[in-house]
Amino acid sequence: MATTRISFTERRRRGQTRILVLPAALWMILFFILPLLVVVVYSFMTPSRLYQAVTPFTITNYQKILDNTYISVMLRSIGTAVTTTIFCALIGYPIAYFIATRSPRWRNIFLMLVIVPFWTNFVVRTYAIIFTINDGGLVNSLLGDYLHVINAPINMLYTPFAVYVGLIYGYLPFMILPMYTSIEKFNFRLMEAAADLGANDLRAFWRVMLPATLPGVWAGCILVFIPALGAYITPDLLGGAKFLMMGNQIKTFMDSPTGKPSGAALSVVMMAVVVIALIFYYRFADRDARAVG
Repeated sequence: MATTRISFTERRRRGQTRILVLPAALWMILFFILPLLVVVVYSFMTPSRLYQAVTPFTITNYQKILDNTYISVMLRSIGTAVTTTIFCALIGYPIAYFIATRSPRWRNIFLMLVIVPFWTNFVVRTYAIIFTINDGGLVNSLLGDYLHVINAPINMLYTPFAVYVGLIYGYLPFMILPMYTSIEKFNFRLMEAAADLGANDLRAFWRVMLPATLPGVWAGCILVFIPALGAYITPDLLGGAKFLMMGNQIKTFMDSPTGKPSGAALSVVMMAVVVIALIFYYRFADRDARAVG
């Protein structure tokens, strides 16, 4: 009798769980899986009349994007995303460490400063960078008019440098927050123990603290890499026509009367790169989590 009651209770609990999961599952199906399938199907269709595509299915769109021009755009996008991720990690870790080691009162203040940029539209923040680094902007005015270091303005806008500045500035909070979470949970007595055993600060950090906080580092890396890979606004406003990335090229295809299937094919390639990045993330993050645990 008790077994029957437990079985009934368990079935009821499972039924309630399914009901709670159903809205999220429907949302994912309607607004993620189905649109994704539409893009994949569209990538194999044949361009037809203006802004239309028809069957028969073909791989011509994928052959088209394997041209050297588009290959260079893909490689530039991947390289830019990797570089942005590395710089965000190098800048973000010291900031996260600084915040995590403050008193609770100051910690909350600094976390608020990290989160504040999320309250401002990304386009507005990008224009703020434009006004900062253009020929008459804050940086050139400071170097020329006040410090007298330069005689002529430094051309920073519409260069790869401007794109990197915009991406790092835009996505740095995504790196800091998961790093802060890992560092805040770290037991700093382990550093004291390492020092007692003869390790200097650098060796203790490299052998004790960094491995223990790697899950937060990997989480930050994937949170930065994926949006940086598909960035459109930043390279468009800060790089101009000189710095095309996959997001810009996809928009160019989609704006073309017969380019939608090619844009869909390039989107599928970008999604494949994201999937590969996620596989690497789960592999390394799971390994490091087991090592720490």
